Amino acid sequence: MIPTLLGVTVLVFLFIHLIPGDPAIVMLGEHAAVENVERIREQLGLNKPLLLNLNAAAQVFRGEISIGEGLKGLFDSQYFGFLGRLLQGDLGKSIHEHTPIAGLLKLKFPATVELSFLAMGFAIMVGIPAGIISATRRNSIFDSVSMIGSLVGVSMPIFWFGLMLIYFFGVKLGWFPTYGRFPVDLSLKTVTGLYTLDSIIAGDVQALGLALKHLVMPAVALGTIPMATIARMTRSSMLEVLQEDYIRTAYAKGLRERTVITRHALKNAFLPIITVIGLQAGSLLAGAVMTETVFSWPGIGKWVYDAILARDYPVVQVAVLVITLVIAVVNLIVDISYGFLNPKIRFE
Repeated sequence: MIPTLLGVTVLVFLFIHLIPGDPAIVMLGEHAAVENVERIREQLGLNKPLLLNLNAAAQVFRGEISIGEGLKGLFDSQYFGFLGRLLQGDLGKSIHEHTPIAGLLKLKFPATVELSFLAMGFAIMVGIPAGIISATRRNSIFDSVSMIGSLVGVSMPIFWFGLMLIYFFGVKLGWFPTYGRFPVDLSLKTVTGLYTLDSIIAGDVQALGLALKHLVMPAVALGTIPMATIARMTRSSMLEVLQEDYIRTAYAKGLRERTVITRHALKNAFLPIITVIGLQAGSLLAGAVMTETVFSWPGIGKWVYDAILARDYPVVQVAVLVITLVIAVVNLIVDISYGFLNPKIRFE
């Protein structure tokens, strides 16, 4: 995980600086004086080299400074300054908002976690049963409709599907709010930052209902693609397991179909399914950028989108690093879970 995170910091740092535009000019305006722009660039450290200060190496080669000073100067760059602050627990400040990134992350991260958790819950609760029924009723009408629906679900762009949900269920029918996490004219005392959990802690049923109403459409839009993928993988894995001899033996012993499916077939088919769930859980954070933008959801995805437009380099770097860390942790948990799902793997 550590080399992965370090590699991501380098790639993100380089790619973010390929975006046209200068944060100093964005802050001061296009008609700002050159000396003011240079002053801001110096304050933000944008006048330093990106990765390595090769000028220090050249000075050592010419004998102008010592090797120790040259090594110190070599790492006097924007990237190593960012990495050094990161290792000290300092996430830096937002160029655009002039506030510590750690405080902004504390506000934005729970919103994305809550949305991703509900979206994955929707994907699992619909995808796994649909896949099981499709496998046990192979070539039936339900199987055909389910697989066609899964194909459509995978193919639909999130931004288009989100807009359709807003139009039909938000604008036309008025069933659900079209933006935000909570009504702007109401307040909720937050403890965890997760509005649904905070509502339960406070015992406020009305607040819980409002929080869930705001969550429904974004969660469905975000969870549709994982749901379709999980359904197709569940069907494929179940079809393979249902052909095994021990399944036919279980039926021959007179066990009920429900027992055979849940205790024998699904248990042995679950490793590929849990792998896909882990991968999709990580991809939810990436898909949240589009979903949160469409629904004006105040999470990490919308935060990153706004930071890219504002050329707010520190915010983009920290946000992508957090997303990478979450994806790495989720995949690590999936790998560890194999030993609990399959004793053979634990033994080996």
